[in-house]
Amino acid sequence: MNSGRTRPRWRNYRKLIDEYNKGLDVESFFAKQADFVKELSKKDLRGMAEQLSEEELALFDILTKPEIDMTAREKKEVKKVARMLLQTLKEAKLVLDWRKKQRTRADVHTTVKAVLDELPRAYSPELYEQKCDTVYQHVYDSYQGEGRSIYAAG
Repeated sequence: MNSGRTRPRWRNYRKLIDEYNKGLDVESFFAKQADFVKELSKKDLRGMAEQLSEEELALFDILTKPEIDMTAREKKEVKKVARMLLQTLKEAKLVLDWRKKQRTRADVHTTVKAVLDELPRAYSPELYEQKCDTVYQHVYDSYQGEGRSIYAAG
């Protein structure tokens, strides 16, 4: 996972590795590892395959669904844009109570538009505008500010 936060499941896997390193027998390790894999959701597995965190995968899905005709290189660019947007927003824009002030909401929306302007040319101007609005609404609904979000590890 690429984000600074890890989901509880991944912390459990790290604990399992630590147990193995402290002397857990191989048979028990593989049995526990098999149980862990069974618990993974399709979204977890897809995020791993796409090399995206849960947050990045959510943005990537917003930006690419319904399917847009893109090359592998363009999809890679979309992943880069999703990562860059999250990093930019988290570092400077999603401040305490950002949703309560028109100025800070406008700043977040402007940032979304500026970063999404880096999307590949597979996005028409109309699609770009629609994706900007959808991404902004996702950010508004998902991030309270100051590190609090629906993705924060509990």
